[in-house]
Amino acid sequence: MAGAKGYSSYRGRGAKWKIVLAIFLVLVILAAGAVLYLQRSLIYDADGRPQLPLPSWLDNEAGEPDPPDETDPLEGLDVVIQPPEPQAPANTKAVSLPAQALTMADWTAWLEAGQDCNAVAVRLKTANGTVYFPSEHAVSGAVQTAKEPGETGAVLKAITSREELHTIASLACLQDIKAANADVEGRGLKNTGGYIFYDGNNSLWLDPSKPAAREYVCALAAEIAELGFDELLLTDVSYPTVGKINKINYNTEVPLADNLDLLLRDLRAALEPYEILLSLEVPETVITEGFDEVAGLDLSRLVQQVDRIYAAAAPEQAESLSRLVAQAAGPESTTDFVPELTEDTPDWEGSCLILSS
Repeated sequence: MAGAKGYSSYRGRGAKWKIVLAIFLVLVILAAGAVLYLQRSLIYDADGRPQLPLPSWLDNEAGEPDPPDETDPLEGLDVVIQPPEPQAPANTKAVSLPAQALTMADWTAWLEAGQDCNAVAVRLKTANGTVYFPSEHAVSGAVQTAKEPGETGAVLKAITSREELHTIASLACLQDIKAANADVEGRGLKNTGGYIFYDGNNSLWLDPSKPAAREYVCALAAEIAELGFDELLLTDVSYPTVGKINKINYNTEVPLADNLDLLLRDLRAALEPYEILLSLEVPETVITEGFDEVAGLDLSRLVQQVDRIYAAAAPEQAESLSRLVAQAAGPESTTDFVPELTEDTPDWEGSCLILSS
């Protein structure tokens, strides 16, 4: 049967032109996108000629490396840099300078003497309370410096600036006639009658149980550290052991060693901002016996607070004393023993301090 006549077989004449129109629109869109890309990417060389850089994926195919990632991998992180612990040379042979207000002539003479050493020790505060450096915290009348203004400070700077020398500053702590007498109530060690205590050598002492006494010592220690010394050697860190010690008002209900511990902890806190070793001079008997109850010294506690222990000793004693200090400190401790010798000797090959005559 023949199909019915009408519009059922008619396909129309508009199908082809719609396809052409669609292609044209796609081309227009691509062209517009290309123009926008060129506007953003087109660069000009030094002669004004336009250039189009290749995409990064084409650069990689050509063997060119990707540009470095400028993003900081640590951005946003809290980075804490731990300052290195101060370290002394493996062995230091120190020669001490006289306890006095140093002049440039003194330092020049010491250098010209050709000392066979790699360290020098300078006495900056003595047991009578004299302070041999420009100090803002010393009590009135305690500071003694060279007659030429600024000379002592310049000498100390010259000493600490010598990188080949390990520099040691010596500080008398609790035996202090001037500071104790200047403030008996706030700093001085008193007797049971309420007056300042005089020991068997007619000397005065600071009371480590009093905050003002500890603050005074710590203030001077910090000033010395600011001068640039590598090591601070503390002397006279004890209670008096001669005289009518039964008349001392210790002003404390805790063991005497606790008060000395407190002083050493305060000193470590005051010196924490500085790269400086903290050392302590003790009597030789404190090392051999381990303690001195009258003085308040306990070797096993002291070695936990300091980097080095000093004591006057004969060369033949040095090895045994060094071994006792190491035993008291424990296997994980780095606390060293340094003998104080009256003269240089080949019998001892470790670190030493040769005292001035």
